[in-house]
Amino acid sequence: MSTEKTKKMLKAYAQSAPPSLFLSGMFQSPPENFHNSESVEIDIMRDDEDVAIAIDDLSTGYRYSADEVFTNKEFTPPIFKEAFAINAYDLLKRSVGRDPFADEEFQTKASFRAMRGFRKRQSMILRSMEWQASQVLTAGTCTLVDSDGNAKFAIDYKPKATHFPTATVGWDGVSPTIIEDLRSLCEVVRNDGLGDPRRSIWNDQAFEAAMNDSDFRERLNTRYVQLGDIGSFRDMGAGGIFRGVLQVGSYELEIWTYKGRFKHPQTGTKTLFVPKGKVIIMTPGARLDATFGAVPRFVPPDARVLRYLPSRISNRRNRTDMFVNAWLTPDGETLMGGVGSRPLMIPTAIDTFGCLDANLS
Repeated sequence: MSTEKTKKMLKAYAQSAPPSLFLSGMFQSPPENFHNSESVEIDIMRDDEDVAIAIDDLSTGYRYSADEVFTNKEFTPPIFKEAFAINAYDLLKRSVGRDPFADEEFQTKASFRAMRGFRKRQSMILRSMEWQASQVLTAGTCTLVDSDGNAKFAIDYKPKATHFPTATVGWDGVSPTIIEDLRSLCEVVRNDGLGDPRRSIWNDQAFEAAMNDSDFRERLNTRYVQLGDIGSFRDMGAGGIFRGVLQVGSYELEIWTYKGRFKHPQTGTKTLFVPKGKVIIMTPGARLDATFGAVPRFVPPDARVLRYLPSRISNRRNRTDMFVNAWLTPDGETLMGGVGSRPLMIPTAIDTFGCLDANLS
């Protein structure tokens, strides 16, 4: 009810929650990674650091050695289809930030609500992609659960157990061997992945525990920055903070901390993408693949709902491929919107990374 008082409507505040994509940003998605198939296959051939063996003299001829045999891996991506509903009756109510006395068209309100609904579902799928990348890099496996804790998707990429060690002495305990723990994992990644590890991604608590160790602090150079290398890595995804370069034996490790998080579908609690005490060690440039399968349908959306639809959300640079849809209920009173996607994060060069558990209390 209006009275003699005057009122001024200030601009509405809408708190947004942009997804953190630091880990999934390390997975490449060239054009061939976008497909219309149910599953994907990769032929994998591994070389090793063999040396030539000398022969007795020229008359003995050539010494024959075997070529590497390739293996074939097949993977089926998870399916995401997130939807929302807009009831025509709800459009009689005031929209956020709108003048309560303005007489807006139903279509204008519906378009506003629809775009907000599509953006929210897109962010939800992007966070699930980051959750995939998190599990792949910290465990070599991935399990996606629903609100009841039921596994809706699970995959085991069969990593070597030696790439996922736990510190014998907790880093927040007495006399931890932080540098040796890191050096040992670097050696494992170097021997199996055939490249020097130069990048590490830390949980904040693991980094703070390490900073309490004098040997760690003395080896950490916070002024050393390779601008070209680190600059390009920073662009891959939001959320990482560069802390410096650590001297570990014959290795120089970039130290990045990452505090991106998501609301766990089962527990409802905020959960870190890099769990407590975890330290990921990687060989930069090693191949990790983000693949995207099509979400098929027989016919395009009803022409009556096209005005509410964004175009297909496909961006190879930002590593996304999502299919949008909209339809009306038979009575024409409810607009339904949906976003579908089939992303899969594959650790193609699975021997080029590992994850250390700092065994924090």
